[in-house]
Amino acid sequence: MPLPIELDLQGRVAVITGGARGMGAAYVRGFLEEGARVVAADRSWTGVEGFQQELEARGVLCLDMDVTDDAQLDRAYQATLDRFGTVDALVNNAAMRSRDLFPPHGRRLTLETSDEDFLRMYSVNVFGALKVIRRFVRPMLEKQRGSIVNVVSSGSLFHAQGGAYAALRPDSVEQPYMSSKAALANLSFYLAAELKDAGVAVNAVVPGHTRTTGFDEQNRARLAEGRRPGPLPYVPEHVVPLVLFLASQDARGVTGRMFDAVQWNREHGLGDDRWRDTAFSYDALLPG
Repeated sequence: MPLPIELDLQGRVAVITGGARGMGAAYVRGFLEEGARVVAADRSWTGVEGFQQELEARGVLCLDMDVTDDAQLDRAYQATLDRFGTVDALVNNAAMRSRDLFPPHGRRLTLETSDEDFLRMYSVNVFGALKVIRRFVRPMLEKQRGSIVNVVSSGSLFHAQGGAYAALRPDSVEQPYMSSKAALANLSFYLAAELKDAGVAVNAVVPGHTRTTGFDEQNRARLAEGRRPGPLPYVPEHVVPLVLFLASQDARGVTGRMFDAVQWNREHGLGDDRWRDTAFSYDALLPG
């Protein structure tokens, strides 16, 4: 799909975490279409071996990489340098979601969570992302050019209301996930300022209501509890144009920003309804 923006990704090396499924898989395909050389890292490729074989046939370096495991991170980083020699862009997409911690519906009242719940979530979504950045930013710092894109959540957002700030959707009952994403968003802003003189852009992306791995199971469980269905979700591909645009930046361009993918698509003539997952139906999730 031709984009109404100029990209500069031909021959660039892009590292995507959580690249085996969902939005990560969509990012991998998007970068390949723009002529980038791609590293797709994931904690597990089990169940998507066909996709892995397809990617490897197209020159993608597919890696086993748990973002909480320092040894695996070191091996993945070295394998990336051995294959491609550098890194130009990093998409921090790997994450633990609320439905991963509290399957299948992903909901638990904050006072009913444990310290261990927060530690598990933060080890992936905050410390894991930071561990990945610390390694894969090194070639960017050497070249004084590069881009880091962190994927966050709308549940981490606030808006001004009557002289104070209110959370966008505090009734989602998704701690510690939302606070972990808020921490990653905050880290993105500060890191962008720190890396600006080094030429490395850092931005964050809010995907919106997207049908990714486990989405159907989560919503089936919530409907069974009598909760109202949400809006029709977007397909994972709807975030790809924005991520490609940000990955083509360096600190001389766009940096230190957080973008709403849905609104960005609208503002850049990429539409809205065209990205809705029309193959999905909340009614089909209900028993009988």
